[in-house]
Amino acid sequence: MKYIKITEAPSNHDNLEQLDTKSILRKMNEEDQKVADAVAKVIPQITQLVDGLADRFSRGGRLFYIGAGTSGRLGILDASEIPPTFGMPHERVVGLIAGGDRAIRKAVENAEDDTNQAWPDLLKHEINANDVVVGIAASGTTPYVLGGIEAAKKSGLLTAGITNNPGSPLALIAEIPIEINVGPEFVTGSTRMKSGTSQKLALNMISTALMIRIGRVKGNKMVNMQMTNTKLVDRGTRYIMEGLGVDYAKAEALLKKYGSVKKALDAEK
Repeated sequence: MKYIKITEAPSNHDNLEQLDTKSILRKMNEEDQKVADAVAKVIPQITQLVDGLADRFSRGGRLFYIGAGTSGRLGILDASEIPPTFGMPHERVVGLIAGGDRAIRKAVENAEDDTNQAWPDLLKHEINANDVVVGIAASGTTPYVLGGIEAAKKSGLLTAGITNNPGSPLALIAEIPIEINVGPEFVTGSTRMKSGTSQKLALNMISTALMIRIGRVKGNKMVNMQMTNTKLVDRGTRYIMEGLGVDYAKAEALLKKYGSVKKALDAEK
C-alpha cells in the first residue's frame, strides 16, 4: 500500500481564491490554533531528547540539526540564535541544510534528494559519539535527512527526527521520533505553514530547555547573552540592577567590568 502523507492531504478549506482577505486570514488563524495542541502531545519525546542532550553536553557534546528547504532553514535559524541569546560558542549548536549555505536563501535543485550527502557534511565538523543529530523533515521522507540520521545512528550517536507525518520513514529510523500531526495545510502541501510553525515551536523548546538545563539561564533571565547592541546592554544593566539592588550607573559599570550579567552577579553577590 502506498504511504499517504498527511502533509499532502487536501486542505480543509477550498475555493480559497473566492474568499475575501479577512476570510482568508480568519481561516488561516483557525488552522494555526491547532498547532500548539499538536506540539503539546510530543512533550514526552522532546523531554527525552533534551535530557539526552544535557547529558551529552556535559561531556562536550554538540547538537546538529539537518534538514532541507524550510525545515533546514528553521534548524539554521534556531542554531544561529544560541550564541547571542545564551553566549554559547557557535560550534555547539549547528544547523546544516541540503545544498549548503547558498540554499538558505535560494533553493538548490535536487539537493534534498541526495541520501549520501548529510553524513559527509556532518563529518566536516568532526562529529563524534557525544554529539546528537536531529533530522527535520515535514514529510518524513527527505533523502538527505534520512541518510544523515541513518549514518549517525549506525555510528552510535543519539538521533531524533522531527516530522509532521506519524509513522513516516524518519519517525521509524530515528531513536527519538517527534511526530507532530498538525493535519492538512491551509494551502494543500504548503508545509511552510502549520508544519513549519510546529517545527519552530519544537526547536524553541529543545534549545531553550537545553540551555536552561546546562545553566545558561538564571531565574528567568538570559544572563549569558552577548552584549552586541545598545538594547542588550540596557537589558543586561537592568538585570544586574535587579539582581544586586544597585542603581543603573553602578550596574552598567559592573556589566562593562565583567562583560556579562552572570559574571557580574557571581562576582558581586
